[in-house]
Amino acid sequence: MNDYVTAIAWCPSQLTLAIASAAGEIILINPETQTEISLQEANGQSIDCLAFSSDGHHLAAGGQSGQLLIWPIHPSASLPIHSPTRLPHPRTWLDSLTWSPTRNELAFSLGRYAQVWDTEAEDIVTTLQFENSSVLDMAWHPQGNHLAVSGHQGVKIWCRDNWDADPEVREIAAASVAIALSPDGQYLASGNLDRTLLVWPFNSADPWQMSGFPGKVRQLAWSDVTVGQAPLLATASGTDVIVWRKQSDANDGWNAEVLDLHEQRVNAIAFQPGSTLLASAAEDGWICLWQKAQRATQILEGASQGFSVLSWSPNGKWLAAGGQQGEWLVWKQSNRGKGFG
Repeated sequence: MNDYVTAIAWCPSQLTLAIASAAGEIILINPETQTEISLQEANGQSIDCLAFSSDGHHLAAGGQSGQLLIWPIHPSASLPIHSPTRLPHPRTWLDSLTWSPTRNELAFSLGRYAQVWDTEAEDIVTTLQFENSSVLDMAWHPQGNHLAVSGHQGVKIWCRDNWDADPEVREIAAASVAIALSPDGQYLASGNLDRTLLVWPFNSADPWQMSGFPGKVRQLAWSDVTVGQAPLLATASGTDVIVWRKQSDANDGWNAEVLDLHEQRVNAIAFQPGSTLLASAAEDGWICLWQKAQRATQILEGASQGFSVLSWSPNGKWLAAGGQQGEWLVWKQSNRGKGFG
């Protein structure tokens, strides 16, 4: 790529990887055959968000130009069927989008509001006003019936069955920089600008609050397997990765374990699907693999100026990462299941 890698996304239905850059490039890769297809050449306008629909039939991208691009993807050939749908939003940076896990509905942010596009109806089904600030992050509930939107002083949760109803508000003293719902739908986490982490039971407005982070909490990742009382929650702040485990007594909250091997800022964290193996990518040029989210068992390298993004394939057998100088790398789990190479 001609500039640093800004986003990586795996197709849920086939072995296809989409990669985007700050130069505006978008490519599709089959890591097994090394086949590469260019969807968009460099145009000097960054692509900042990239995601496949839950059925793998659509790929959405957005960024500096404000234009939302949606390609229909062939269900078996890893190819775009035709040119993308283009929704222009001049003078607006489109930096967040997320597909519903149950329908072909795409939420995307435009400054102080978000919209939801229905690919089947080919229409905007709702416009959601956040009002307090620009939208900083969004997340669908795993059942697809709620959309959470974060920004200054809180998280607002809209019900899909009645978009026009007032959202439920989870108040925060500062800005909510990143949000994530646990895969079981039981917990909502918010990483905040004031160096705090809040975790709510999804059906309660009373959160647990964790503080003492070295900087704003920029990254969140849940495991999709339960350990004890709940899935594991990993957070990244500065050079630290901190893993949170829910205690059996609700009054005891969450226990923290600091994983402090990185020497420069951690830019991405993700759990391997179906396990508690945690990957963390940082500006020091290391990807650390943490067995049971506790012990570093492997370090992957290949980005001399640091890693910017990483993503696991849906089956957990492949790990992809992008670097600050435009490099992208893909590792495959060994046949013995011992490490990646």
